[in-house]
Amino acid sequence: MRSIWNGAISFGLVSIPIKLVNATESHSISFRQIHTEDGGRIRYRKVCELEDREVSSAEIGKGYEDADGTIIPITDEDLSHLPLPTAKTIEIVAFVPADRIDPLQMDAAYYLQAGGAPAAKPYTLLREALKRSHKVAIAKYALRGRERLGMLRVVGEAIAMHGLLWPDEVRAPEGVAPDTSVTVRDKELDLADALMDTLGEVDLEDLHDEYREAVEEVVAAKAAGETPPEAPSAPSSGKVLDLMAALEKSVRAAKQSRGEEPEATSEKETEEADRESESAAEVRHLSQRRSARAAPKGTGGKASTSTATAKKTTAAPRKSTSKTARSAQPAKKATASKNTATTKSTAKKAAAKKTTTDKGTTAKGTTKKSAAKKTTTARKRTA
Repeated sequence: MRSIWNGAISFGLVSIPIKLVNATESHSISFRQIHTEDGGRIRYRKVCELEDREVSSAEIGKGYEDADGTIIPITDEDLSHLPLPTAKTIEIVAFVPADRIDPLQMDAAYYLQAGGAPAAKPYTLLREALKRSHKVAIAKYALRGRERLGMLRVVGEAIAMHGLLWPDEVRAPEGVAPDTSVTVRDKELDLADALMDTLGEVDLEDLHDEYREAVEEVVAAKAAGETPPEAPSAPSSGKVLDLMAALEKSVRAAKQSRGEEPEATSEKETEEADRESESAAEVRHLSQRRSARAAPKGTGGKASTSTATAKKTTAAPRKSTSKTARSAQPAKKATASKNTATTKSTAKKAAAKKTTTDKGTTAKGTTKKSAAKKTTTARKRTA
């Protein structure tokens, strides 16, 4: 890796020669500006305003624009003589716990490479001291024309340095948080915890830039004269206005994506299910009671026709119109007549049966009396 800065780490009276190397790299796809009509490249030319001509990079220097618009030339030699101890040195000023550093302050990251064999021993000493103390080093250094703040920490067997913003460069989060009063219930927090546990941890090595891959596919298709792939349509999902419902659906979706069985439904859904089951139970109960009342025992264990007909008539919904009432009266009379006829017929049958039984009983009694009388007469004659 190519170094972008050479200097030394100042660790008290210990000096460690190092080289500064970029620790990160960008894989983003860059585009060129073109003329849409003919595809010609659009370039920016560096032109001197006084001479009205294009100049090369070798002719370009630095200058500071004053408040009145005057340009003050500043050369690299002027900057090299700055009265700063950090011009070529990373000066460690303190050691603090890592959690004292606000992540908002973190900027670019670099590796500090030992500068030759003489730097091996002090480099290793600083690295092991950082490991054992579980702390990070706060340092100052100068890079690209300005003094910066840095944080040194151990990464593997190397020392890395994160550029830090100065504390006054970090804005306060004023007006960012909601200013309305919101109450979060314990059940909502429990669901949020369940969602966090379900999502679990992730191996950062498995994450990749899907946008860059999609752009590469589009570029490859265009280069081959093919139609670029279209994005799949996102599944339509209804709006979830209830936070609890949204959390529960998120937990179920996360579990299903991991191949786990979703657990019981939400409290709200459970209450609705309970209400539905209670309602169903009441309907069944009323149906049973109605069946019991609708089937009284009649003669010979059969339901009475008049009773069943009356029940049906009673169960029929009533209507407020006079026409319906008038049409219902003949039906009621017919039903009543039919019931009366049925009752009389049943009574006649019962009476006939009784009469037949009584006659049979009477005949039997008469036959016995005649036999007894004959026996008595025969006895008298013999005597």
